[in-house]
Amino acid sequence: MKLSLAALAVSALIVAAPSAHAQIASKNPATVKAGTYRIDPYHTQVVFTLSHFGFTEFTGMFGNASGSLILNPAKPASDKLSVTIPVSSVLTTVPALTTELTNAQWFDAGKYPDATFTSTRVIRTGKTTATIDGSFTLHGVTRPIVLKARFIGAGINPIDKSYTVGFSATGVIKRSEFGVKAYVPMVGDDVTLTLAGAFERQK
Repeated sequence: MKLSLAALAVSALIVAAPSAHAQIASKNPATVKAGTYRIDPYHTQVVFTLSHFGFTEFTGMFGNASGSLILNPAKPASDKLSVTIPVSSVLTTVPALTTELTNAQWFDAGKYPDATFTSTRVIRTGKTTATIDGSFTLHGVTRPIVLKARFIGAGINPIDKSYTVGFSATGVIKRSEFGVKAYVPMVGDDVTLTLAGAFERQK
């Protein structure tokens, strides 16, 4: 009886999981569909990297992002991207540091709960690359930023059947220009931001 129940459980897992031949994202940018997309918060991350006393490039991340993407492959100049990042979602490998980063000395999440990016111009630089000019707001300060974006893939998500497009975008800010000055320059002023974004097409 126990063996039969175990066999049934394994069978259920096999049926629920995507097969090795399930559709995966296409790397061909010509397959991308125009439309309005919404950020998939479960598979979108914003990673930050900065120097830690010159010894390491220390990395942390934010989650639970929200926002939208208006995408028209035929007219990339009309594309628009907006992203909102809850600062309280910050995560590092050091629990005490994670808590500290939400305090007034750093991000001051209680007073400035969100960081945002809003695009102002999109310029295609290659078949799978583009630059995205925009405004980045952090710690109550808004400054321009340029993101270098790269198409990752597009297609039907085999789990939830949503048509999904994925991009990576990277830019650099000086945190002191946003009023986040703790330990500069011992802890790096230049911060690299990388968006790993998954966007679901809205019907």
